[in-house]
Amino acid sequence: MGQQEIYDFLRDNKIKWFTSKDISDGLDVSIGSVTNCLRKLRESRAVQYKESGHRNQFQYKYKR
Repeated sequence: MGQQEIYDFLRDNKIKWFTSKDISDGLDVSIGSVTNCLRKLRESRAVQYKESGHRNQFQYKYKR
């Protein structure tokens, strides 16, 4: 599982914001793998993200 699978998941679901847990459930992969890949996607600015209001938790969306 890599960044591309997460990127493709977000691209296929453009309208909605997702937590790492939502993505993990949607792709049926571990939350740790998703979190690590999302961090890299955040750093490269490949996806939109915002803080969800909880400590160290973000929501993610496909970046147009």
